[in-house]
Amino acid sequence: MNLMFSRAWLFRIFINIWPPLFFARIKLEKISDDFREAHVSMKLSTWNRNGVGSIFGGALFSMTDPFYMMMLMARMRDEYIIWDKSADIDFIKPGRGKVTADFLITDQMLEDIKTHTANGEKYLPEVVTYIKDEQGEVVAKVNRTLYIRRKKRFRN
Repeated sequence: MNLMFSRAWLFRIFINIWPPLFFARIKLEKISDDFREAHVSMKLSTWNRNGVGSIFGGALFSMTDPFYMMMLMARMRDEYIIWDKSADIDFIKPGRGKVTADFLITDQMLEDIKTHTANGEKYLPEVVTYIKDEQGEVVAKVNRTLYIRRKKRFRN
C-alpha cells in the first residue's frame, strides 16, 4: 500500500471522528492521496441547527477550520510551522439541507510558500473557501490567513 494513501486514509478517519467536527455533523468525504484536494460536507441536523432552522453559523465556520492548515502540514512535512492566524466569515444566505466546501492546494501556492519563507521570513497567505448548498449557491465565504514560517534548521 502506498504510504501517502494510507496517511490520507488515516487522516480522513481521524478527522471524521474528531469530536468538534463529528458532533457538528461535518464530514470529510474525500481527500486526495497527496493532500492537495479535499471535499467536506455537513447536513442540517438537530446538532447544528440554529433558532431559525438553518445551520448554525459557528458550525459553518468550523467546517473550514482545520483543513488548509492540516493539508499544508501534510504536504510540507516537518520543515514548516503552519498555523491558522486569523479568519472571518461572510454569511450570504441561510444554509439548509446539505452544504459542502472544497479545499485545493495548487503548485503556485506551494511555490509561493517556499519562495516567501526560504530565509526564515513569516508568510501570511490568504485563502478563500466558499461553502455551497445543494444547488451550488454560495451560503458563506470564509477568508482565512495562514501563518507559515520555515523552521530554523531548514532555512537557507
